[in-house]
Amino acid sequence: MNWLEILGWIGSAIVVWSLLQTRILRLRVLNLLGCTVSVVYATLGSLWPVLGLNFVLALINIYHLRKLTAHTATARAYAVVTVNPDDAYLQFLLTKHAADIAETSPHFSRDDEASEAHLVLHEDETVGVVLIRDEGDGTAHVLLDYVTPRFRDFTPGKYVFQDSGLLRSQGFSRVVVTTPTNPHTVKYYATLGFTSTGKTSTLQLG
Repeated sequence: MNWLEILGWIGSAIVVWSLLQTRILRLRVLNLLGCTVSVVYATLGSLWPVLGLNFVLALINIYHLRKLTAHTATARAYAVVTVNPDDAYLQFLLTKHAADIAETSPHFSRDDEASEAHLVLHEDETVGVVLIRDEGDGTAHVLLDYVTPRFRDFTPGKYVFQDSGLLRSQGFSRVVVTTPTNPHTVKYYATLGFTSTGKTSTLQLG
């Protein structure tokens, strides 16, 4: 096997690996990388059908990546639907994602009584659930802030807590969460502007 064949196999392996990803951004980036390697391989080997296929796939990935990265930080990217805490669809989501919620939000219990429930939508897909308990004095205690794996590379939480103005419009002046121990979750809340005060972390709403 010569180096050109090895390059071709590397490109194919990256494409296959990309399809195993659950996060949509990571899938697109890896798929683009695999297609790019395959384009180089096909060009050097004069394999024009392979070149054409991977070139088109690379353009498709670029299009979707631009769409994802351009819209995820804007108000057009998400919508928030407020539902009752005992809403049947909400309960279905909590059951469907129970294992993932237990792993990412170990402090959460379905026995906790939420006073508000919000579903985060991206286009027609439910990508997040936020459960809040009104603690009084303008404090919103977040019982659950869950994002589905596909959208965990993005920031629907930022839209709910800051950009949408939803909580401010309801009279809340700060948001409190149980200080996480998972490094990824710690980074996530730090990015949103939460500051740790021991057992809890707080975000002041401007």
